[in-house]
Amino acid sequence: MNNTMTAVVYDEPGTFEIREIPVPTPGPGEVLVKVLAAGVCGTDLHLHAGEFGPTYPLIPGHEIAGEIAALGPDVTEPAVGTRVIVDNTASCGRCEECRRARPAFCTALVAQGVNAPGGFAEYVVASANRCFVADDLDPEVAVLAEPTACVVHGLDVLNLQPGSHVLLFGAGPTGLLLTELLRSSGAGSLTVAAPTQSKLDLASARGADNVVQIDRNDMSTTLDTLRAIRPQGFDVVIDATGSVGVLAETVDLTRTGGTVFVYGMAAEAAKWPISPYEIFRRELTVKGSFAQQFSFDRAISALRSGRVSADGLITHRFPLHRYADALDAVRDSNCVKAMIVPGL
Repeated sequence: MNNTMTAVVYDEPGTFEIREIPVPTPGPGEVLVKVLAAGVCGTDLHLHAGEFGPTYPLIPGHEIAGEIAALGPDVTEPAVGTRVIVDNTASCGRCEECRRARPAFCTALVAQGVNAPGGFAEYVVASANRCFVADDLDPEVAVLAEPTACVVHGLDVLNLQPGSHVLLFGAGPTGLLLTELLRSSGAGSLTVAAPTQSKLDLASARGADNVVQIDRNDMSTTLDTLRAIRPQGFDVVIDATGSVGVLAETVDLTRTGGTVFVYGMAAEAAKWPISPYEIFRRELTVKGSFAQQFSFDRAISALRSGRVSADGLITHRFPLHRYADALDAVRDSNCVKAMIVPGL
């Protein structure tokens, strides 16, 4: 193995370089992982802009599938050569939020790809106890574990009542993962609204009862179509887009006593005007979901069983030196899911 590796490195927001840097050495309790695939998602666009709390210098990439390349002192497993999925977050287990079973809000949280070196590199060091053995999963399936874990946690937060009529805005990777898991979590009906027909076709194949193509130039027609599907409103309206323009329509589409679920990540500075009186008068609930907590093993189980299908999700693959093209692909509505393949 060479002593240097190629990595994407940021020194400040909006600027990165493809650099040759030393291969990291695993310490006690750690392993060196050769990255086979690392997913690129909307969070990486926020990190590119300096949002979401990046620490510099930063190697991004938080959706990591790889192979054990070396073991740190006193580590005996997973064995060298084992394919693994890396849980990119580590909490202290001692702070107030950890003691409240909210490790994603740990005051000392380490999040690889955000405030610690991530997977947009040929190698990454990770704690051995955060590596899940995945010899039975293709890397293009395994790389979906982290976003699936986020969706599983989201459904924990949502606590969907069986038989609920659900409207989901967004048919990107997380929207499609939500589609599959909402259908298997007891939704009475599921309507998916998005602007790209090819993604809506994927949503239909994954169990959506209704799909509605959003006309960005005539949102009123889209809203009329959605109201016709559930004139009394939907029990749950989910935004998986992060668009304030979409969020602005969610309350009106929600049934009295229903829930608005904010799943998509908006810009940090974005504001969403909500009428407090409307929330009060109609007894609406607004919920949010952040990252993943206690859900990684269930996500891998869903991928392993086929409950969550990887078919058609990975549409773009890039080597490390084309990271800029990968970011552009994520911005393109024709891209479902992009990933970095260091060995490509």
